Amino acid sequence: MSKPRPSAPPSAGGNAAPTDQPTFRSNPEVDAKIDAYIKENPKYWAYVQAMPRERLERTVVLNEVRELDRQQRIREGVLKQINRNPEMKRAYDLLVKDLPEDQKENVIAQIARQARRAVARSQGQQVQQNRGEAVTV
Repeated sequence: MSKPRPSAPPSAGGNAAPTDQPTFRSNPEVDAKIDAYIKENPKYWAYVQAMPRERLERTVVLNEVRELDRQQRIREGVLKQINRNPEMKRAYDLLVKDLPEDQKENVIAQIARQARRAVARSQGQQVQQNRGEAVTV
Protein backbone atom coordinates (compact mmCIF):
# COMPACT_ATOMS: atom_id res chain seq x y z
CA MET A 1 0.00 0.00 0.00
CA SER A 2 1.30 3.46 -0.81
CA LYS A 3 1.72 6.23 1.69
CA PRO A 4 -0.93 8.94 1.56
CA ARG A 5 0.40 12.32 0.58
CA PRO A 6 0.49 14.99 3.27
CA SER A 7 -2.30 17.39 2.41
CA ALA A 8 -1.84 19.90 5.20
CA PRO A 9 1.02 22.36 5.41
CA PRO A 10 3.71 21.49 7.97
CA SER A 11 2.55 24.29 10.27
CA ALA A 12 -0.92 22.71 10.45
CA GLY A 13 0.46 19.51 11.96
CA GLY A 14 0.73 20.99 15.42
CA ASN A 15 4.53 21.22 15.43
CA ALA A 16 4.54 24.98 14.81
CA ALA A 17 4.62 27.59 17.53
CA PRO A 18 1.14 28.35 18.89
CA THR A 19 1.33 31.96 17.69
CA ASP A 20 2.01 30.94 14.06
CA GLN A 21 -1.08 31.17 11.87
CA PRO A 22 -1.14 29.11 8.68
CA THR A 23 -1.27 31.11 5.50
CA PHE A 24 -3.68 30.08 2.77
CA ARG A 25 -3.28 30.91 -0.88
CA SER A 26 -6.04 32.62 -2.77
CA ASN A 27 -6.65 31.81 -6.42
CA PRO A 28 -9.00 34.26 -8.15
CA GLU A 29 -10.14 31.66 -10.70
CA VAL A 30 -11.02 29.15 -7.99
CA ASP A 31 -12.70 31.86 -5.93
CA ALA A 32 -14.81 32.83 -8.95
CA LYS A 33 -15.89 29.20 -9.41
CA ILE A 34 -16.80 28.95 -5.74
CA ASP A 35 -18.74 32.22 -5.85
CA ALA A 36 -20.63 31.07 -8.95
CA TYR A 37 -21.50 27.76 -7.27
CA ILE A 38 -22.71 29.56 -4.15
CA LYS A 39 -24.83 31.89 -6.26
CA GLU A 40 -26.36 28.94 -8.15
CA ASN A 41 -26.95 26.88 -4.97
CA PRO A 42 -28.07 29.22 -2.18
CA LYS A 43 -29.84 26.44 -0.22
CA TYR A 44 -26.68 24.34 -0.11
CA TRP A 45 -24.63 27.37 0.92
CA ALA A 46 -27.08 28.10 3.75
CA TYR A 47 -26.79 24.45 4.83
CA VAL A 48 -22.98 24.66 4.88
CA GLN A 49 -23.04 27.92 6.83
CA ALA A 50 -25.37 26.38 9.42
CA MET A 51 -23.04 23.42 10.05
CA PRO A 52 -21.15 23.37 13.35
CA ARG A 53 -17.39 23.80 12.97
CA GLU A 54 -16.61 20.22 14.04
CA ARG A 55 -19.01 18.87 11.41
CA LEU A 56 -17.41 21.06 8.73
CA GLU A 57 -13.95 19.84 9.74
CA ARG A 58 -15.05 16.20 9.64
CA THR A 59 -16.65 16.74 6.23
CA VAL A 60 -13.37 18.11 4.85
CA VAL A 61 -11.50 15.11 6.26
CA LEU A 62 -14.12 12.73 4.82
CA ASN A 63 -13.62 14.27 1.38
CA GLU A 64 -9.86 13.71 1.68
CA VAL A 65 -10.42 10.08 2.76
CA ARG A 66 -12.75 9.54 -0.21
CA GLU A 67 -10.18 11.03 -2.59
CA LEU A 68 -7.43 8.77 -1.22
CA ASP A 69 -9.74 5.74 -1.52
CA ARG A 70 -10.55 6.69 -5.12
CA GLN A 71 -6.86 7.03 -5.98
CA GLN A 72 -6.13 3.65 -4.37
CA ARG A 73 -8.94 1.95 -6.34
CA ILE A 74 -7.63 3.46 -9.59
CA ARG A 75 -4.09 2.35 -8.74
CA GLU A 76 -5.22 -1.19 -7.93
CA GLY A 77 -7.26 -1.35 -11.14
CA VAL A 78 -4.29 -0.23 -13.22
CA LEU A 79 -2.01 -2.79 -11.58
CA LYS A 80 -4.61 -5.54 -11.99
CA GLN A 81 -4.92 -4.72 -15.69
CA ILE A 82 -1.13 -4.88 -16.11
CA ASN A 83 -0.85 -8.16 -14.19
CA ARG A 84 -3.53 -9.80 -16.38
CA ASN A 85 -1.41 -9.24 -19.49
CA PRO A 86 1.96 -11.04 -19.19
CA GLU A 87 3.48 -9.17 -22.13
CA MET A 88 2.51 -5.81 -20.65
CA LYS A 89 3.80 -6.92 -17.24
CA ARG A 90 7.20 -7.81 -18.74
CA ALA A 91 7.34 -4.44 -20.52
CA TYR A 92 6.68 -2.51 -17.31
CA ASP A 93 9.10 -4.70 -15.35
CA LEU A 94 11.76 -3.90 -17.94
CA LEU A 95 11.14 -0.17 -17.50
CA VAL A 96 11.64 -0.34 -13.72
CA LYS A 97 14.30 -3.04 -13.53
CA ASP A 98 16.95 -0.69 -12.08
CA LEU A 99 14.73 0.79 -9.37
CA PRO A 100 14.76 -0.35 -5.75
CA GLU A 101 12.22 -3.11 -5.13
CA ASP A 102 10.09 -0.98 -2.82
CA GLN A 103 9.59 1.67 -5.53
CA LYS A 104 8.80 -0.55 -8.52
CA GLU A 105 5.07 -1.03 -8.00
CA ASN A 106 4.43 2.68 -7.40
CA VAL A 107 6.42 3.70 -10.47
CA ILE A 108 4.67 1.09 -12.64
CA ALA A 109 1.29 2.44 -11.53
CA GLN A 110 2.42 6.01 -12.18
CA ILE A 111 3.70 5.23 -15.69
CA ALA A 112 0.53 3.29 -16.51
CA ARG A 113 -1.71 6.16 -15.35
CA GLN A 114 0.27 8.63 -17.47
CA ALA A 115 0.06 6.32 -20.48
CA ARG A 116 -3.68 5.89 -19.99
CA ARG A 117 -4.17 9.66 -19.85
CA ALA A 118 -2.05 10.17 -22.97
CA VAL A 119 -4.05 7.57 -24.90
CA ALA A 120 -7.36 9.05 -23.75
CA ARG A 121 -6.19 12.54 -24.71
CA SER A 122 -5.08 11.46 -28.19
CA GLN A 123 -8.31 9.52 -28.74
CA GLY A 124 -10.30 12.59 -27.72
CA GLN A 125 -8.35 14.70 -30.19
CA GLN A 126 -8.96 12.15 -32.95
CA VAL A 127 -12.70 12.23 -32.28
CA GLN A 128 -12.66 16.03 -32.45
CA GLN A 129 -10.68 15.96 -35.72
CA ASN A 130 -13.12 13.45 -37.19
CA ARG A 131 -15.95 15.83 -36.34
CA GLY A 132 -14.08 18.69 -37.95
CA GLU A 133 -13.66 20.58 -34.71
CA ALA A 134 -10.57 22.58 -33.92
CA VAL A 135 -8.15 20.96 -31.51
CA THR A 136 -6.28 23.11 -29.04
CA VAL A 137 -3.51 21.87 -26.83
